[in-house]
Amino acid sequence: MNNTLLHRLALAGGIFALLTHACFAAENGWPRQIPGAHGTITLDHAPKRIVSTSITVTGTLLAIDAPVIASGATSPNSRIADDQGFFRQWGKIAAERKVQRLYIGEPNAEAIAGEAPDLIIISATGGDSALKLYDQLSAIAPVLVVNYDDKSWQDLALQLGVATGHEAQAQATVQQFDERIKKLKNELTLPAQPVSALVYRPDGKAANLWTSASPQGQLLHELGFTLATAPDNVHGGQSQGVRKDIVQLAGENMAEGLNGKTLLLFSGDDNDSQRLMDNRFLAHLPALQDKQVYSLGNDTFRLDYYSASNLLTRLERLFTSH
Repeated sequence: MNNTLLHRLALAGGIFALLTHACFAAENGWPRQIPGAHGTITLDHAPKRIVSTSITVTGTLLAIDAPVIASGATSPNSRIADDQGFFRQWGKIAAERKVQRLYIGEPNAEAIAGEAPDLIIISATGGDSALKLYDQLSAIAPVLVVNYDDKSWQDLALQLGVATGHEAQAQATVQQFDERIKKLKNELTLPAQPVSALVYRPDGKAANLWTSASPQGQLLHELGFTLATAPDNVHGGQSQGVRKDIVQLAGENMAEGLNGKTLLLFSGDDNDSQRLMDNRFLAHLPALQDKQVYSLGNDTFRLDYYSASNLLTRLERLFTSH
């Protein structure tokens, strides 16, 4: 069992022990006080009708078999979303479990209320945050606010496991995944290091560079990759606010910031890799000259259990002899 897994399981056990101790005396730890990014909430019983306003969080809830009945969605029938606007990596599972679509894009309190939830989960940040509706939603049901941009999906899963009473499912899912990481790490033949892990914008004029604080960067580190960092003189933009998980690169900064010997393209396919290779403003980069550019799949912009599992499969196909 690796150190990361031991840390996570110890963390989960510690959180659960603290929460149980803080709760009123009750069988199986209910009622339970749950700390969140917007304060602590009290749940009288394990929730049975969870509504997720965050499409990013929904995938993790499904992975731990939490009773999520409805979810916010994104634009349907895109490269990342199915005809419901759910992420393709878990859309079929959502259909099997009869998860309803709440709305597309803009949060809708009326739609949420119509599902009669006993727990509403919203994200603190990101394009799928419904934080501005917190007061309205709190009148419907307890609202748990979680962060997903500062932690791995595994850590989020353990947090949600405690909140939903699905601690065992969360720990089993995380352990199974972390064991797969350990096995794959021993089998990988890494490409030239360090690597620049990025999302390449469709117009080719900008890129987001994942940092070591990002879930993507953390996963690569666990697999033995070394992340390249942008030079000190390269200052990322802040059009998406101040973020620790990405460095926004544009113009001359893009070429200077992509200084890894290998480029790993997240949220993209082989066509996107070729488009990057054809960018004449990047042609001088060693990674392009050596043809060390690899796409890691359209579903890797946000990592949940399903997309992260697909990512491991892609890395296995690219960098092992299997």
